[in-house]
Amino acid sequence: MKLAVFGATGGVGTQLVKLALEQGHTVTAIVRNPARFSLPSHPALHLVTVPDLADTERVQAAISGSDAALSGVGPSGFRDVHAASVPTRHILTALRGAGVERFVAVSAAPIGPRPDGEGLLGRFMFAAIRKIASGIYDDLAVMERDIAATDLKWTVVRPPQLTNDPLGEYRTAFGTNVRNGHKASRAEVAHAMLALLADDRSIRQGVGVAR
Repeated sequence: MKLAVFGATGGVGTQLVKLALEQGHTVTAIVRNPARFSLPSHPALHLVTVPDLADTERVQAAISGSDAALSGVGPSGFRDVHAASVPTRHILTALRGAGVERFVAVSAAPIGPRPDGEGLLGRFMFAAIRKIASGIYDDLAVMERDIAATDLKWTVVRPPQLTNDPLGEYRTAFGTNVRNGHKASRAEVAHAMLALLADDRSIRQGVGVAR
């Protein structure tokens, strides 16, 4: 597939590009600052610098002809409270303009519903995290609403605490969070996002991803 990856300099975005290339996809990585892009050159990798995603014409030109787009765009700290919704609005506009219908974006587990049978520890952790970082999660909720309001074939992936562990076994849950799933590596989230591209069950769904 020909894939466009947004947020390609972040933790999840870097893993998306790396794994997509390993799986034989052609990747266009859209970055704001190419100096932060850490992966080596690759024959199937096209790096496009777009300093401002509000430059819709430039983004559309970069993603034109893509089979799907994936976004690792999101906050890098507790104070980064508009890092998800604002750039994603620009991405959505560009996707519609370029005619790219399939879109998978990363969100977070506290935005999703509690799964049946979730333990007391899990319920407490999600409630505490949501309260501590309310600005970030409120913004992610706005992002999800904006995505859901489109006619795209979208999927939002909701991991819990992210780690830098290598790719291992993980679980997915369609329409809810993973029961008693408290961590997921960035590589596992990226792997799940790529796998869900070909899974019609995930279209217009939130999908929990966790160990």
